Amino acid sequence: MQHSLQNEHMVARWNRMFQHLNALEVLEHTLGSGKTGRVALVSSFGAESVVLLHLLSRINTHTPVLFIDTQMLFAQTLAYQLEVTKRLGLTNVRTIRATVKDLQQSDPDNRLHDTAPDHCCDLRKTRPLQQALAGFDTWTTGRKRHHNGFRTGLEYFGIDGEGRITVNPLIHWGANELNAYMDRMELPWHPLLRRGYTSIGCAPCTSRTTAGEPARAGRWRGNDKQECGIHFVNGKALRPNRPEATS
Repeated sequence: MQHSLQNEHMVARWNRMFQHLNALEVLEHTLGSGKTGRVALVSSFGAESVVLLHLLSRINTHTPVLFIDTQMLFAQTLAYQLEVTKRLGLTNVRTIRATVKDLQQSDPDNRLHDTAPDHCCDLRKTRPLQQALAGFDTWTTGRKRHHNGFRTGLEYFGIDGEGRITVNPLIHWGANELNAYMDRMELPWHPLLRRGYTSIGCAPCTSRTTAGEPARAGRWRGNDKQECGIHFVNGKALRPNRPEATS
C-alpha cells in the first residue's frame, strides 16, 4: 500500500510537471529517470503500434516488449509482429499467452467470444498480462485520446489496479499525425490498416470501420463493450471483466 501511495503522488506530480513534454521525452523519462523501476512496453502490434515501438527503438532496443497473443489474432498481425521486431531491432519481445490448461477449462471450443466476450478477454488477455507484469513496476502503452470513450481523459502517467505506474506517451497524437510519422520514418504499415481496419484486435471481434466512425468502432461491434479490461483509470479497470465481477 505504501508503494502504491508513493506512486500515486509521483504520478500526479509528473502529470503537472511534464504536461508539455512530447512523446519521445516522456518515454525517455520513463526509461531513464531511475524512478520507474523495471519497465515493460505492452504492444498489440496492431494498427498504430509501430509508432511507439519505433520511439522505443530510438532509446533502448533491449526494453522488454510484452506481446499478448490471444491465439485468435489475424494471421497478418502475427506476420507483422515478426516484421516490425526485425525491422526495429527489438531484442526482448516476449509473447504472452493463456495456458493450455486454462483454455481447455474455460474455452474448449474457442467460442467463448460469442457468448461472453468479457470473459474471453479476461481469459486470453487480462490474466496472462497480469501474470507477465508481476515482474515489473511500470508499463507503457500506446493509448491515445483520439480513440474516444474512456481514453479522452488520459494523461501521460497513471496507476493500474496493482499500484504499478502506467505510461501513455502518445495521448496527444491523432490519426493524421500517426500516419504521417509512419510514412516519414518509412515504417511498415499493418497490412489490414489500409483495408479499413483502424483498430485491430482479435479476428472474431474486429471489423472494418467506415468514414466518420471512431477509430475503435470496429472492436466488438454490436456489443456494449469498449475495452478488453487490461487498462485502468485511477487504478480501476475500465470495464470489469472477471467472471465474478460480471455475473
